[in-house]
Amino acid sequence: MKTKAKQGSAWRHGNIGRLLNNGVRRFEGRVLELMEEAGYSQTRIAHVNLTRNLDVEGTRLTELARRASMSKQAMGELVELCETMKLVTRVADPSDGRARIIKFTQPGLQWLDAFRAAVDVAEGEMRKELGAAAMDTLTKALAVYGANFDTLNAPEDR
Repeated sequence: MKTKAKQGSAWRHGNIGRLLNNGVRRFEGRVLELMEEAGYSQTRIAHVNLTRNLDVEGTRLTELARRASMSKQAMGELVELCETMKLVTRVADPSDGRARIIKFTQPGLQWLDAFRAAVDVAEGEMRKELGAAAMDTLTKALAVYGANFDTLNAPEDR
């Protein structure tokens, strides 16, 4: 009797998780290419993992780690790396003097603007390749499916 694992592995290549992951890898790879073209050649996906979870007004390290599904230690190392790149800084939390808040620096905000521009270009390229109707459907479907997993504070421009 064959076990299910021995019956074939085609499902491993066509399941929605694999397809979503492949799409994310392609999209993020293109964004990193565009960041390099914009003069941010040191940008790596790890930096994006920090900055995609960092509120513009600042976020505590423990919250950043939770949002990114990382340990506090790993997030602390990532924050240190981004500090050396002058993207973020640590400031005292006014509500708790013992705690620190991670905030974008002015160069970090400029980096964030370049990142937004890169995302806009990559999305435009994706829209052109998939077509407007497919892109709109995909965007709406993913927004519904992942709505409860968005970790950023709701911005006023959403």
